[in-house]
Amino acid sequence: MNVLSVEKLTKSFGEQRLFQDLSFGLDQGQKAALIARNGTGKTTLLRILAGQEAPDSGQVSFRKGLRILYVEQEPALDPQRSILETVLASDAPIPRALADYEAALDEQTRQPSPAAEARLQQALERMESLKAWDFEAQVRQILSVLGLERVQQKVGTLSGGQRKRLALASALVHEPDFLILDEPTNHLDIDMIEWLEQYLSRSRLTLLLVTHDRYFLDRICSVIFELEDETLYTWQGNYEYYLEQKTEREAAAAASLDRARNLFRRELDWMRRQPKARTTKSKARQDSFHDLEAQVSNRRRESELVLDVRMTRIGSKIAEMKKVRKYYGEQCIVRDFSYTFKRGERVGLVGPNGVGKSTFLRLLLGLEEPDNGKIELGETIVPGYFRQEGLAYRDDQRVIDVVKEIAEVMILSDGSKVSASQLLQHFQFDYPRQQTHVHLLSGGEKRRLHLLTVLARHPNLLILDEPTNDLDLITLNILEEFLESYAGCLIIVSHDRYFLDKLVDHLFVFEGQGQIRDFPGNYRQWHEWKAQQQKTDRPADPLLPTAAPAGNRSNTRTRKLTFNEQKEYRELEAKIERLESRKAELEGLLAGGGAYDQLQGWSQELQTLLADLERSTDRWLELAELA
Repeated sequence: MNVLSVEKLTKSFGEQRLFQDLSFGLDQGQKAALIARNGTGKTTLLRILAGQEAPDSGQVSFRKGLRILYVEQEPALDPQRSILETVLASDAPIPRALADYEAALDEQTRQPSPAAEARLQQALERMESLKAWDFEAQVRQILSVLGLERVQQKVGTLSGGQRKRLALASALVHEPDFLILDEPTNHLDIDMIEWLEQYLSRSRLTLLLVTHDRYFLDRICSVIFELEDETLYTWQGNYEYYLEQKTEREAAAAASLDRARNLFRRELDWMRRQPKARTTKSKARQDSFHDLEAQVSNRRRESELVLDVRMTRIGSKIAEMKKVRKYYGEQCIVRDFSYTFKRGERVGLVGPNGVGKSTFLRLLLGLEEPDNGKIELGETIVPGYFRQEGLAYRDDQRVIDVVKEIAEVMILSDGSKVSASQLLQHFQFDYPRQQTHVHLLSGGEKRRLHLLTVLARHPNLLILDEPTNDLDLITLNILEEFLESYAGCLIIVSHDRYFLDKLVDHLFVFEGQGQIRDFPGNYRQWHEWKAQQQKTDRPADPLLPTAAPAGNRSNTRTRKLTFNEQKEYRELEAKIERLESRKAELEGLLAGGGAYDQLQGWSQELQTLLADLERSTDRWLELAELA
């Protein structure tokens, strides 16, 4: 049964036309993905389907009575609501009953009274009559899986990633008939992604999503829509099938274009050889020539992203970590870790959000000091650090200014020199785009510019912290090709399993409490090994030692808080409130503008504060479990 029908949809921004006369549909229960380059209209198309933006022409029709939800990349949520209030915001009977119950329970806990007790009893009866307890368990499970256990925390105090996960949780809780997701795997760790994969695969809802996660695409979607050259191509099959068919289509299109160009050259020669005085040329042949000219000249060819920069000479010593230890309060991030990095090594860092992967990178780069131990980089090492937080820039900076601050001239791998402007063209920034202010770029363009600034310094130790977020699949494939031939030492933190499988030789698996396991294989091999361990319940393979001593891992759930932990628990609550208050102040200052030095200082303070807030929150949750 058809649930979505799109007919002759057209949209432009000024003189730039994104797409024209798009027509497609989806049947009930189908799960489809939309694939396109950054900047070609993916998000705009999703917003039109969700009714948040109007097309220039065309029509979007959903089956009557369909419940539709759209989860944006940057969702707009009420900052005054709590996590639980946001998830339960609905006029449907069961969510409304659960919201009333939670409110009555909170009131009775904070200010007990006969009236509050009566309201709580009424809410309980309503929950019983609607059999809503299963729904409550489902809500709690989804919030827990997505790392949102502090259900009374206000939305205004959440990070951008937490808000995205909250919007996703809210959509899943309400079980719409038609769900639209824009990059749902951003800000999720690998365990969350695999849970979401299973959840959506089992669900009977109709799904349309945009994602760069190829395993996610391949395992969920059975229809692929590709938006290219203002046209929509439809492929019935998963992502692997789409790649096969796309290759065949591009080969056929290239052959057709070559034939047209050969014919055009012959016809152009014929046109030039005709005497100017003659007026008896074949009118039909002239018309045919002009049609052919339009076909050849209007055949749009996207400039390919070219990642080509020289790497600084690398010596024998890369980096060495000796018995490194790092704590935040009583939370251990790294425990007695020793390792010597080698030339050409490719290592991936995996583990849940908040376990310390980014801190590990900052320790290695000297951006944070260890509590104990020693970290040394080789004398010839030039690190390049692609930060998860993205590119740091001033509001008045243009794209070309950002690159010229590094160098006016860059050296490519073959020794040739290019200007900053020419290098930007390699990275798909044409001249008009180079004059654009950085804050006006799309998320994918900012990530691409950030990558350029990292590579332009000719690093021989390349550290990438979540590099795949907001990059389209075409750019990702080119980045992978570059990294496969990269001769330096490569360290990657990523939730993109395909990216890890293709590029790394071994993994540092962050298991919590400072334990880091060195696994000799890629993510797929680690996943299979872990599943086998859980299935057979065998002891750890001696060939896969942890890089730090295991220590005494008693089950913390069976004990109570010590006196010091109780004190720390109370102090953390007060500290988190102070941090959240200062965070709001800094965001207000940054929004209000100011001198560059002020903005830079506030921005750096905010980054440090957010890291401290995440660590404090994680520790508070750990103690709350014990309590």
